[in-house]
This record gives sequence, structure tokens and C-alpha cells, in this order.
Amino acid sequence: MTHVSPHPLAAQLVETAIRSGADEADALIAAGTALDVSVRKAETESIERSESLQAGLRVIVGGRQASVAMSDVTDEAARTELVERAVAMARVTPEDPHAGLPEAGSRPTAPVAVPLSDAAIPTTETLGEWAAAAEEAALAVPGITNTEGGHAGAADTTLTLSASDGFDAAYRRTHHSLSVSVVAGTGTGMERDYDYSTAVRQADLTNPAEVGRLAGARTVARLEPRKAPSAQVPVVFEPRVAAGMLSLLARAISGTAVARGTTFLKDRMGSRLFPQGISITDDPLRPFGHRSRPFDGEGVAVASRLVVDDGVLRTWLLDSRSARKLDLVSTGSAARAPGGVPEPGPSNLFLSAGAVTPDELLSEIRNGFYVTEMLGMSFNLVTGDYSRGATGYWIENGEKTHPVSEVTVAGNLADMFRNVTPADDLTFRTGIDSPTLRIDGMTVAGI
Repeated sequence: MTHVSPHPLAAQLVETAIRSGADEADALIAAGTALDVSVRKAETESIERSESLQAGLRVIVGGRQASVAMSDVTDEAARTELVERAVAMARVTPEDPHAGLPEAGSRPTAPVAVPLSDAAIPTTETLGEWAAAAEEAALAVPGITNTEGGHAGAADTTLTLSASDGFDAAYRRTHHSLSVSVVAGTGTGMERDYDYSTAVRQADLTNPAEVGRLAGARTVARLEPRKAPSAQVPVVFEPRVAAGMLSLLARAISGTAVARGTTFLKDRMGSRLFPQGISITDDPLRPFGHRSRPFDGEGVAVASRLVVDDGVLRTWLLDSRSARKLDLVSTGSAARAPGGVPEPGPSNLFLSAGAVTPDELLSEIRNGFYVTEMLGMSFNLVTGDYSRGATGYWIENGEKTHPVSEVTVAGNLADMFRNVTPADDLTFRTGIDSPTLRIDGMTVAGI
């Protein structure tokens, strides 16, 4: 990781907060440039360039906490007034004995050198070429009748965290994205689908022509969908929707939910949640990972952790506040936007690849449902009950057959976890990633 100098405004805000009566304070500054280009039918629809500087300040006064955010930081008098207002807000909020900066010794002696950025982000001209190439490839797929357009974007952001205990560090990260959405069919028989690629480094993006080809193929394959029978069958989730299961797991093992007792996993530490052989890792130090970071949102040292080891739950995701409430120590899992307070959350969370191919995962299914897109959400964190609308393909005798729409899949997450079988096709696409997953015994509600 190339050395990045902290933005001086972060330390200035903290110093002003302490002078204004705060016992403790920290400030997060996000400064960066973002480019976005949209193309439709080979014509550029929009080109956007934005330069932003967002500042967030958290103050603690007598065990009471408040936070403020600002985007116009050029006026020193306005900054001082806002800081004083934050201190005044903290004095009248309810006391929270667990609020405060991280414990002494939890800071890294030096930020970990994890690669997080490209040398530079591409120009708007290059982004426009990517978007146009992806759309062109999608429109070339037989059966595609219209386009919702191609989109490419890039961002270059530097994050600075400064605290009143002397912590002051920064890191730079880049982001690239490419997507295209197209339509197949006509009239009431039209179907839409998409494909996308995201990466920290430009070189890791999927080729635009391949993104377009996959978007077109996915869309055409959805034509003439049928209803599905209501049944209890194996359900197979393709990787881009299977990752949603990990997002729900992260919510269920958040220290905030555990401390409140509002998660169905609150008493399951050390218990078997998944079949033997399954591991789930949270790795903030993965080189060029989408959610990699040299320290967490509070400036606590980070490390790769096995969340689930051989099927057994091994850790919660904890920030300093939730760790204190549970009489534990932070796992370096604090996430934070400039305008908010730290909350526990995952970094690069992934379920390790299994031992069988996706085709082998389907091969023993006589009747089942292969999910490619999910709609809506009904999830009860307290009970684990889960229900979502879905589209995909019906499985017969180990093969995907006809497309299916207007289906609901339902189950209880604890039961779903126990009945998971992963395929071997793990790829890192978004920062929360999973291979194809088969879950036996789910309820499919159709006709």
C-alpha cells in the first residue's frame, strides 16, 4: 500500500471538538473523485464527474455520544459552529456507558500494507468505450430486441481517520464498474436481465464484450417463463444471489444484534450451523479486495478471521461498543460512513468453494428450482424465517429446463444453513461472495 498522508481537516475537527468540551472525539474524512458514463443505443446519454469531500465527526461527552456530518468545510467559522453543536447534542443524549474510542492497545502500530488501489482511474472516454462495447455485444445476441443501456464508472477515494487519542492515518482505494441491461421479446412477452463486473483494479474487470454477451444470453434464456408447482424441493442459488445468504449471516452475527438479543443466533456461538467442511472467512486484508482495509472504521487493527470453521460458528462481528456490551474485545469489524457512528459489519466475507462442480450439484436433483434473481425481502432476524420472490429455471432430472417466474422461496435460515452444499465456482465479485449453493428442503410457492 502506497503511503497516503492524512487529510489535515480530520485532526483539526478533533482538536476543535476537544477545545469545545468533548472528552473524546474522532473524525472521518472521505475525499475523492468519481466518474460515470451511460450509453444507450451507441449514443452517450450522460457523463458525470464529481469531486467530493465529506466529513463526519463523533464526540463523546460524559458517556454520551453524538455525530454530525458536513460537506461544506471551507468556512472555518461554520465548522466551529457545527462542532460546538455536536458537543451540545451529546450533552443531552442518553448516557451510554459502552460508547467511546477503542481501548488502548487495539490500534495498529502501523497500518497494514494491503494493496487497495490502482495507479489511476480511467478517463471518461475510456469508460464510454467500455459501456458501448458491452452494449454492442449484448445487442448482437440473437433475440435481444432493446437495450436499457451500458454503464461504466470509476472512483478514487482517500479515507482519513483521526482520533483524540493520537490515531491519525489514511488510505486510498479505487473502484471500477461496468454493467449492461437489455431486453428480449416483444409486447407482454418481454424479459429483462443484466450482467456486471466490479473491481478495485481496472485489469481485474471482466472484458466488456464478455459482460455484454452474458447479459444478452441471460436475457434470452428468460423468454416464455412458466409457473412452478408448489413443492418442497432442493433450491440452487447461482453465485450472485447466493451471496445474499452471507449478508443475512453477517446481520445475524452482528455484535449489535447479539447484545440486544434480537438475532436467532444469539446463543449459538461454538455451535454447528453448517455441515462439516464448510468454512466462511472474513478477510479485510485480501489484496485488492472490494472491502479490504488496513484498519476498521474506528482505527482498530484488522486480521483475517474464520467466522465459520468446519461448520461451527467461531466469532461474532464486533466493534468496540458491542464488544464492551458483551464483555469481549473488538474483532476490528467496525464499519462507518462519514455521517454515522461505527457499527459492526463484514469486510471481504466469503464461503469457501466446495468439491463439486455446479453441474454435479444439480445432477442428483429430480425436481428443483435454480434461482438467478431475487425480488423483495421478508426476513425475521429474531426467528430466522426467510421468504423472497425469485425467478430462474426449473430443474428436472439434473438439468435446467424451462424458465420460471413469479415464484416464492421460503424456509428458516437455521434449517437452510444446515442443508447447504457449495459448488467449486467461487469468484470474488463484490466483497460478499459465495459459490453456487444447493439448499435441500426449501419451500417453493408457485401455482
